Amino acid sequence: MPGLVFLGTPNFAVPCLRKLLECKAGVRLVVTQPDRPSGRGRRICESPVKTLANEAGIPIYQPERIHGGEVIENIRAYGAECAVVVAFGQILPQSFLDIFPLGTLNVHGSLLPRYRGAAPIQRAIMAGEGLAGISIMLLDSGMDTGPVLSQKEVPIGPEDTFGTVYKTLAEHGAELLAGTLRDWTAGRLTPRAQDEGLATYAPAIQKEELRIDWNSSAKDIINKVRAFDPAPGAWFALGGKRVKCFRAASFSWAAAGAPGEVLGMAECGLIVAGGCGQSLCVGDLQLEGLRRMRACEFACGRPIPRGSFLE
Repeated sequence: MPGLVFLGTPNFAVPCLRKLLECKAGVRLVVTQPDRPSGRGRRICESPVKTLANEAGIPIYQPERIHGGEVIENIRAYGAECAVVVAFGQILPQSFLDIFPLGTLNVHGSLLPRYRGAAPIQRAIMAGEGLAGISIMLLDSGMDTGPVLSQKEVPIGPEDTFGTVYKTLAEHGAELLAGTLRDWTAGRLTPRAQDEGLATYAPAIQKEELRIDWNSSAKDIINKVRAFDPAPGAWFALGGKRVKCFRAASFSWAAAGAPGEVLGMAECGLIVAGGCGQSLCVGDLQLEGLRRMRACEFACGRPIPRGSFLE
């Protein structure tokens, strides 16, 4: 394979980089985001991609932004014929794309042209989709608008969460990328233009979207909880404190109470009335600053009486 530059940052990109190293794909340089403060202690942490690149002895470059001038020339100096981008976290300018005669391949977590944008997995789960997927595409100047080289469908089960789908797509993406890169550089693939009439969008998640609206249907609340599990966590307010919730599921009790009213505790967890006369069960709760725990365990230390309201 021709030499390549790999751009990526979070855990989602790690299986792809590891697979390319295993395949001896000629990774000459890894570009990743600068080390950032993370966690409650705000300790400076390197990206998962940087950790793997260090272990493999691959040169690493961490510019604040990729733009014209010195940064572009520093990357060009490695003489790579193509680039691979996996959840890098920056919009790449045309001056970067022009470096590579074989183009820049991007691994995107949706079946393009559906769910273009920053949060395809969360948006698909929030919408109640039963199917996700991976697309390998050639980047152009648009937002995930470039021609597609290959795709793989991946089902979303009713109990799948962002965490489980994220992991599955990362693993499938690595396998698909390896084969696609091999075939593309050998001239065995023809790019397929996306159908603009089928395009949908997945903008970045906003903080206000994490709060649960108990007037929503039980199905929509459950999907929101799944979409933000294990992080950042959908939440409600209880006694002025934020409580994140996980493992939500539909429940057969008729919602005799008003939306957000606690109907009781069952083996599966806390039973709450949602909108449209439906109820749901929340299996795990996490008070801000504390660990995640089963709802029944949570209630032992902080009772949530029947008839109380979650905000």
